[in-house]
Amino acid sequence: MTKPDISGLLVIDKPRGVTSHDVVAAVRGALHMKRVGHAGTLDPMATGVLVVGFGNATRLLNYIVDHDKTYLATIRLGQRTDTDDADGELLPTDRTATVFPSRRAVEAAIAEHFTGRIEQVPNSYSAIKINGQRAYDLAREGKDVELKARPVTISEFHVSAVRYGYAPSACAGAPLAVSDDVPPDEDWHAGTAEPGMQPVMEIDARVACSAGTYIRALGRDLGEELGLGGHLTMLRRIRVGRFSVDTPNVMTAHTESKTFINRDGVEVTRNRAVLDDADHAADHALDLVASAAASMDMLPVDEREAADLRFGRRIARDIRGTMAAYVPETNDLVAIVERAKKGEAKPVAVFN
Repeated sequence: MTKPDISGLLVIDKPRGVTSHDVVAAVRGALHMKRVGHAGTLDPMATGVLVVGFGNATRLLNYIVDHDKTYLATIRLGQRTDTDDADGELLPTDRTATVFPSRRAVEAAIAEHFTGRIEQVPNSYSAIKINGQRAYDLAREGKDVELKARPVTISEFHVSAVRYGYAPSACAGAPLAVSDDVPPDEDWHAGTAEPGMQPVMEIDARVACSAGTYIRALGRDLGEELGLGGHLTMLRRIRVGRFSVDTPNVMTAHTESKTFINRDGVEVTRNRAVLDDADHAADHALDLVASAAASMDMLPVDEREAADLRFGRRIARDIRGTMAAYVPETNDLVAIVERAKKGEAKPVAVFN
């Protein structure tokens, strides 16, 4: 028997330690199909919402990529890394800071320099392509990577907590040895650090931003603005457009490590993503119409209009922006349509 075509979107809570591609590979294996993709990369260190499409729903992914997003992040100030997150190597500093700004001073710097429309230079270890090659591949090869500043919009940058303390000076991401509480309007004067430790401060923040914003770069730039340097020690994406970690039927996953000897005789350890309910992955998915409704505004059409759209013809509808045309009576997704001119809509993608 021919296997029936299935299409839909999965909202997966990506675990730490694997790439977005690793999650896609896990979905391919669970659904036994090749046509699977994701809407927006999450770094291996990051966790949270990864929207994965399969079948015809992969045609919706390019629209979801452009949705705004919300993150929870922890930024460690006083240390820099080459990747701007805890997966990188600590960079040497000219001096170790001994005085750290108050919470109110940090919040004032954020309000003045890191909210609204700003210019941001992405990290060189990013997925941006330069002449067909990923920036992170070039950076790992030791090549100079120069990325241009780009406009992004930060609609929310809220500090929820501030901690002062000491962190190892040899490796990034180690737990913070926390000091006593400091009033929000007072600077922290660090004492003498133990050998191998240096004073730092951490802020927990919630950031809502436009597509294309790099939270790693935000932490880096905040550190530079305060004269301390900075990098992320935690990043969790809790929302992509209308998809969130609280979405019903969200699918969880975990990371498994495998150690093996490669063909060069070198012992290698690699992580892979494992879906927690892989045997019932399709049961967690939104169907094609529900996927479209979560991705963009919907346009109900009748059977005659549906036939016209599927033949590439325009229909007499006055719309704005991009919409998904569907037949409510049959729960049938017909096409993605855009405004052609006043009073007319045209199909830009058609679903059989």
